Amino acid sequence: MRDPIGFDHDTTDLPLDGMHAQVDCRSCHTSMVFDAPIPTDCISCHSDVHAMTVGNDCARCHTPRTWLVDDIPELHEQNGFALIGAHGNASCVDCHTSDNTLAFARVGNDCINCHMDEYNATTSPNHMSSGFSTDCIECHDPMGTDWGTQFTSHDFFPLTGGHEIQDCARCHTTGNFADASPECASCHMPEYNSTTDPNHGSAGFGTDCAACHTTGPGWTASFDHNITDFPLHGSHITTACIECHANGYAGTPTACSACHMTEYNSTTDPNHATSGFSTDCAMCHDETAWGNATFDHNDTDFPLHGSHITTACIECHANGYAGTPTACSACHMTEYNSTTDPNHATSGFSTDCAMCHDETAWGNATFDHNDTDFPLHGSHITTACIDCHANGYAGTPTACSACHMNDYDGTSDPNHASSGFGTDCAQCHDETAWGNATFDHDSQFFPIYSGNHNGEWNACTDCHNNASDYSVFTCIDCHEHDDQNSVNDDHNEVSGYSYNSNACFNCHPNGN
Repeated sequence: MRDPIGFDHDTTDLPLDGMHAQVDCRSCHTSMVFDAPIPTDCISCHSDVHAMTVGNDCARCHTPRTWLVDDIPELHEQNGFALIGAHGNASCVDCHTSDNTLAFARVGNDCINCHMDEYNATTSPNHMSSGFSTDCIECHDPMGTDWGTQFTSHDFFPLTGGHEIQDCARCHTTGNFADASPECASCHMPEYNSTTDPNHGSAGFGTDCAACHTTGPGWTASFDHNITDFPLHGSHITTACIECHANGYAGTPTACSACHMTEYNSTTDPNHATSGFSTDCAMCHDETAWGNATFDHNDTDFPLHGSHITTACIECHANGYAGTPTACSACHMTEYNSTTDPNHATSGFSTDCAMCHDETAWGNATFDHNDTDFPLHGSHITTACIDCHANGYAGTPTACSACHMNDYDGTSDPNHASSGFGTDCAQCHDETAWGNATFDHDSQFFPIYSGNHNGEWNACTDCHNNASDYSVFTCIDCHEHDDQNSVNDDHNEVSGYSYNSNACFNCHPNGN
């Protein structure tokens, strides 16, 4: 006998697995020509007992090992309908009805595809007349064991506390479940209207019970005043509601004066009414006790600093608190008029004390001369005020001559007056010392520090031969011009020529 011929079917398009490995070759290969094409799809060998209701691909549900299907839940989940709850115990034919028990008719994934009979037959409540949704899981729990006991989420109106009842008709009195309102007033107006402590209707309370009540038994109420325009703090927390709401709860004013005008009018230390105090108690008082009054003067047009902080209120507010002027003169004219060193009134000082004084003490007076038309520099800084302000402080002239005419007239080298020097000392002098004088001869009179005459002189007297009068000068005594005949010859053709210094300057103002 020949040895059996071995063949590896795994090299083909149909590896032999499971029951296929035990099948006789001739079951599929009807000819002894093994290289003839053989179809590999299931339907070529296996009759479709399901009448094409699940397709012709056996491998969708079956394996080569057995016809039994062990992953039906997974298959349903893949197709969008997980078998959970009671669905997991149902027979296939309960949903896939057919004349043939092996034909599984296609069924949609919507609840109503199977449960329309239950929907139409239900009378308590009547689902159809109530307009209920046909999506069962909106109310029923798919994990439940029956329709009645397993009721799913009522999230659109959570059933908590007193609402957690099993009798739907308590709220759905008309039998129409679609028209039930979630508003508190739709069920609880009798309780609202019958409540007298406080009377909800006359007090203008809202009909939204949840604003004050919980769903717990007994209508347990609380009210969060912090969600209103008047949060409660301090003594207001323990004040009885009726103290503020004597005339009802709706429209109660929040201004302090609405409750506290009696305290305002009866206060005498200080008298609030005559002093013109604001009726906004919170400007001075907190909400703990009347005695904790403070007033932040920094919120006014006159913040307190220095000695003003410890000054008694009555010192400034002798005539009341409203309209008290903030000008220094309103309180300090006595000090102003009585001051003699220097005398403020006769000196014409401003009544704005802050120009010189700070708010700590009168003695700390300073005056910033730099804020005036005459800033102080050099020797002026250490000069006693009286040296310049002997005749008072107001209207003191700022011209140099107002203070320094004695120095001007007493100067002989050179003689300022006879020389016709200007009385504006700053033209030559700085403010440090008289000796630091400089004179701009070039720009004001005649160039001697530049041009032809630079370096041609040694002292002022070279040209100014009259020490008592510097307006007198000579041009013909210094250099080659001292020979009149020679100069005359040079000017034969010059009209109006004259041999004198003034004539020289008139023709040669720049020394050229």
